[in-house]
Amino acid sequence: MSESKPTPVMSWPASLAEIPVPRAVSLAALVIVNLIPLAGVLYWDWDVGSVVILYWSENLVIGAYTILKMLVENRFGGLFLSAFFLIHYGGFCAVHGLFVLAMTQPEMPDVLSDMNWPFVFVFVELLVKVIGHVLSIAPQEWLIGFVALFVSHGISLWLNYFRGGEFRRQSVKDLMSAPYKRIVVLHIAIIAGGFGIMALGSPLALLLLLILLKTVMDVWLHLRERRRQAPASVAAAG
Repeated sequence: MSESKPTPVMSWPASLAEIPVPRAVSLAALVIVNLIPLAGVLYWDWDVGSVVILYWSENLVIGAYTILKMLVENRFGGLFLSAFFLIHYGGFCAVHGLFVLAMTQPEMPDVLSDMNWPFVFVFVELLVKVIGHVLSIAPQEWLIGFVALFVSHGISLWLNYFRGGEFRRQSVKDLMSAPYKRIVVLHIAIIAGGFGIMALGSPLALLLLLILLKTVMDVWLHLRERRRQAPASVAAAG
């Protein structure tokens, strides 16, 4: 009787060549959009504030697509939970945005005055004001980066979530919790790096290092999520 060979322990994917084409396309879009802050630093004179605020704005893109997924997953239950998500996640992004603005701008924006929306929507109103302030101070080219984030995440939504069938393996509650996990992992590193760079006077080398860190972490999180959402047979094979 022949001896059975042990199954080799492999990471997923074993090489970039093994990534399915749709996932490779979404991964390429993710890397390309991460080059925009690089262009901002090298050609548009962006400082650490412009870069970190752009990274914060990605939370808005993720939140918008999360609400879309929730409504597609369950039109009735998703409508109620997406409204709750908008208030809760919107407040989270608003406070996070205020923290980023306080860290990167010489003066704290006065966004707490003239709050006149119903109390239940206070965090949504705060988020709208933070977004308005960000748009008022952002360089013109910053909008290129923001639109590119929408395109990149839209490509991933279509290729992975819809065409790749990830919608079959995620509940509304799973969708609602996913953005928070990403923020905690990614933005602790980004904000810590931004503090360090500002303390040292925003040297070019450290700004480039921050962009590299963000890109590497984005790729890692993207591949980890694709593996987690892969069918059991594919995940076991990889």
